[in-house]
Amino acid sequence: MGSGRLYAAVAAGGFRRYATYRAATVAGVFTNTVFGVILVYTYLALWDQKPHLGGYDQAQAVTYVWLGQCLYATLAIQGGGAEKDLMERIRTGEIAVDLYRPADLQLWWLAGDVGRALFQMLGRGVIPFVFGAVFFPMALPTDVAPWAAFVVTLLLATVVSFAIRYLAALSVFWLMDGMGVSQVLMVTGIFFSGMVLPLNAFPGTLGEVVRVLPWAAQIQMPADVLMGETDPLRAFAFQAAWAVALLAAGRLMQSAATRRVVVQGG
Repeated sequence: MGSGRLYAAVAAGGFRRYATYRAATVAGVFTNTVFGVILVYTYLALWDQKPHLGGYDQAQAVTYVWLGQCLYATLAIQGGGAEKDLMERIRTGEIAVDLYRPADLQLWWLAGDVGRALFQMLGRGVIPFVFGAVFFPMALPTDVAPWAAFVVTLLLATVVSFAIRYLAALSVFWLMDGMGVSQVLMVTGIFFSGMVLPLNAFPGTLGEVVRVLPWAAQIQMPADVLMGETDPLRAFAFQAAWAVALLAAGRLMQSAATRRVVVQGG
């Protein structure tokens, strides 16, 4: 089997695996929809007091909310994607089996996470987004080009999200436990991705900092591209730069971790 077909099969396996959790998917759709409604009315009240907060009007703020609900599970904003299984395999030593596979470790886990993300988008993300578009005023483009650019940002956001979580998972080679790392992933994911409030609305120096961190590539960039608030090429460059940098860091950390396993006789 060629390498391309191998990783495509791994991605398909990731998709099928999450497709078996039907009850969890239904519960997730319900939760995202209800939380989206609550957040929408919170945003509307906030935007009544501060019109054009973060450069958004109310329709754009509502769009941002439902996009966040769509991408929450897709990008594993709080963690719980491929890194969860990887942490456990490192902790138990089963990672040694992965290292003997005739496949690249990073690409193997990336492919599986892409499959997971695709299912979460279709199975859990689309319904809340459509619900929002039906029952609330949203600022959605009518041309094809913004939607095509938006799809590219989603692909890049998926890679950036994986790269962050992959680095976190590899730290378990040294920490020997993933609980603390998972907590850090949850907090940083919620705060720095703009899940609670658009990063454009963060004030002063804090806003300048959070908008250049890799988490900004996950929700803020796709949202701004979809709503025409930024140049798509600028967004692509920002996301791609972080994807390359984080994947490269993952390669270095993976190499150090592999040497650690070999030295310890694993």
